[in-house]
Amino acid sequence: MPFSGPARPLLLSFALSVSACSAALCSSGMPAYADSAPAPMPQVTTDAHGVPGSFADLADRLLPAVVNVSTTQTMKGDSDDEDEEGEEGPQIPEFPRGSPFEKFFHDFMNRQNTPNGPPRKMQALGSGFIIDPSGYVVTNNHVIRKADRVTVTLQDNTVLPAKVIGHDDRTDLALLKVASPHPLPFVSFGDSDTARVGNWVLAIGNPFGLSGTVTAGIVSSRGRNIEQGPYDNFIQTDAPINKGNSGGPLFDMHGAVIGVNTAIYSPSGGSVGIGFSIPSNEARGIIEQLRRTGHVSRGWIGVRIQDVTQEIADGLGLKPARGALIAGVDAQGPAAKAKLETGDVIQALNGKPIEGHALPRLIADLPVNSQATLSVWRHGKMQDLSVAIGALPEPKEAAHPDHPEKPGNHSSDKSVDFSGFGLKISGLTDTNRKKYHLADDQKGVVITGVTEGGAAAERGLKEGDVITEVQQVAVNSVADLRKGIDTAQKEQRHSVLLLVHDMDGLRWVPFPLDGAH
Repeated sequence: MPFSGPARPLLLSFALSVSACSAALCSSGMPAYADSAPAPMPQVTTDAHGVPGSFADLADRLLPAVVNVSTTQTMKGDSDDEDEEGEEGPQIPEFPRGSPFEKFFHDFMNRQNTPNGPPRKMQALGSGFIIDPSGYVVTNNHVIRKADRVTVTLQDNTVLPAKVIGHDDRTDLALLKVASPHPLPFVSFGDSDTARVGNWVLAIGNPFGLSGTVTAGIVSSRGRNIEQGPYDNFIQTDAPINKGNSGGPLFDMHGAVIGVNTAIYSPSGGSVGIGFSIPSNEARGIIEQLRRTGHVSRGWIGVRIQDVTQEIADGLGLKPARGALIAGVDAQGPAAKAKLETGDVIQALNGKPIEGHALPRLIADLPVNSQATLSVWRHGKMQDLSVAIGALPEPKEAAHPDHPEKPGNHSSDKSVDFSGFGLKISGLTDTNRKKYHLADDQKGVVITGVTEGGAAAERGLKEGDVITEVQQVAVNSVADLRKGIDTAQKEQRHSVLLLVHDMDGLRWVPFPLDGAH
């Protein structure tokens, strides 16, 4: 079981024998037994300034529905610090330098990581919450991932074995099922869209294995993208969330679950007052699919997109700077069949304006085989295109033709200096294709040099990247690139857009035209 997240400030916290970060989902109702009428939800009293006097009554009613999730995983004796998927292995918890605890855990981990040693059991703790009196429990996928055994401990210390009904890697959600001789207390999903920045919230979970811990704070922000996945849309809260809270609920003052606590911002894994929760309106649909089918089906149209920045908008002549710029279209996807093109800017989905980073999540929420209307800005004009929503395909190896068509190589090996951009450019000759490992059917011009500290370096371009378009016009030679830049300058544009093919695929890169030549 991993014990810490990626080696960057934003991380999913895990700890030795205790996994981190709680999750929160909105509940529109109270924890209650199915065979009894729900009692009225206690009201949180506030003073003249709106500050709650006490959360005690609310916590009393919510605590029974929050559970401890414990997992056991068998680790191979010859496993090193990273598993087969490259995740970090167990790490020593933070202790004062030179303390007895530091030495104890250091010695312990050295013994556990002996090469070719016998298999060993690793344990982790997280949180969860009951959403149905029959025993359905929501938690984070990273809490139960790769576990050999999962158990749920209720507030009264009853321990129940749990079955994994389904899990979703992309949103880090999982659904468990426990069997109980009597109906269990539960909470329900609420409307996370009603959670305003500044509203009070409660987080309940098992930080550091301390079950039934209640912390309070406010909604700090909405719609956070922390680059954990393509569907990021987190609620940010300052309610303390620590290791072991993963999978627990975030409640509003009516006792509704508005999010699933999943990640924290922390260099050490402890709370610094910035936690992230999956909104209940997103989690509800995922959990419903897991309960119904055991897996999640998502809408897909087959485009690669990026946000429209001010520089990109200037290059396109688009005002205001908004929407999702298409950087690539899957040849077999629904978008291609709907005649969407690279360089189109999707400005609205079914009549609602969108931002680029939100498009994958909004498309994913649409039913497969349904129809959607995309409002597209293309070459200075708006048009509506109808697209059939397909099913997101499972990852697979990219197919390559056995005998790709090889275009003629009439370009020169000589590099041309675009000093205003901090670039040297050459045509796609046989020599360059071999040197930069480019496909025979690759089109465009190749970057043969990048000036340190120049505009290209600042935008992440590297030697070997290929420029395929300038201002949405195909580039087949250095002269084509020069012509496109000159045209943009004559049109008095503030920037010029280059479509670049790098190791990650296609992306639009804006360059300021001031001083470029």
